[in-house]
Amino acid sequence: FGLSRRHRPTKAAARRLFHGAPGTGALPPVQVPPYVDHSELLTRRSVGRSVEQVVQGLRPYLLGWKAYFGLAQTPKVWRELDEWMRHRLRAIQLKHWKRPATMYRELKALGAGETVARRVAANSRHWWRNSDGLLKTVLTIAYFDRLGVPRLS
Repeated sequence: FGLSRRHRPTKAAARRLFHGAPGTGALPPVQVPPYVDHSELLTRRSVGRSVEQVVQGLRPYLLGWKAYFGLAQTPKVWRELDEWMRHRLRAIQLKHWKRPATMYRELKALGAGETVARRVAANSRHWWRNSDGLLKTVLTIAYFDRLGVPRLS
């Protein structure tokens, strides 16, 4: 007696990791993709909105997630989602600045050093890659706190 092919566990299912035992309040990885998918819709780079407007639209959604899954004992997952969201918002800001001269001017106005502003502006078309490197020293966690981005962790 054996299971049909349709009912056998797959290799992907065998490799699935859960962030806690059932009943512990831990967040299984199945819950993260809806957060990412909807967040990507709210933070599209091609929509003509300022970062402040994006944050205002995103804020109720993030606060709802924080309230609903607040008891989940998964600090690493929340920290990674926070980092990903700030990374995405930095990329949006770079895309809004568009040209290297604008990036340089705005970064200097935010207090960036000469080297940082010049290097970020030199790679002006690589928004995603730039938003995870030197830009972290200028658009810090405190910057996003001032904008009103809620933290999940």
